[in-house]
Amino acid sequence: MVARFVCPASRVAELPGEPLRLSVVADVEPVLDERVEAVEGRDPALACLGRETYLEGVGLDEVKAAGARAKVRCGPEAPPVDVLAELIRGCRSVGIPFKATAGLHHAVRTEAQHGFVNLLAAAVFGDEERALAEDDAGAFALGETFRWREREANPQDIAEVRRSLLVSIGSCSFTEPVEELEALGWL
Repeated sequence: MVARFVCPASRVAELPGEPLRLSVVADVEPVLDERVEAVEGRDPALACLGRETYLEGVGLDEVKAAGARAKVRCGPEAPPVDVLAELIRGCRSVGIPFKATAGLHHAVRTEAQHGFVNLLAAAVFGDEERALAEDDAGAFALGETFRWREREANPQDIAEVRRSLLVSIGSCSFTEPVEELEALGWL
């Protein structure tokens, strides 16, 4: 379930010898080793480091011009539904993948936080505002297919969205999202 460990560039040296796949947040000039698969930050010049690059707080046209991917923070304060929906539509329109990080502890939307299943539904089915605002866990089903209300997607459709649009989600907790999926009967 964990593809890459996200670590500030200033703390990578604290991980000597750990066989981790890393995404490094550029809080200082990143030192790249064989473990670093991705770099995250706000400077489009990071794309020149030759790693998968995620840019936050940069316009989508500039992200695309840099050959990078977009990054959006969903916490600690979640962006409004319409703002997140616009980012998803923009990434789809411009043709760039994005990752969503922070604040994604819940599978389904709560009052204050976006749900990662909602995010997947918005990416897979469109109708972004409605999908992101959905707060009924019973509206979703995970099994042979992924369903949201009257819509259904097969595993191939989801795999394509995961390759081309919503490539990653992040949470500062590993156990909370897993426990929630288990409680919902989806794991």
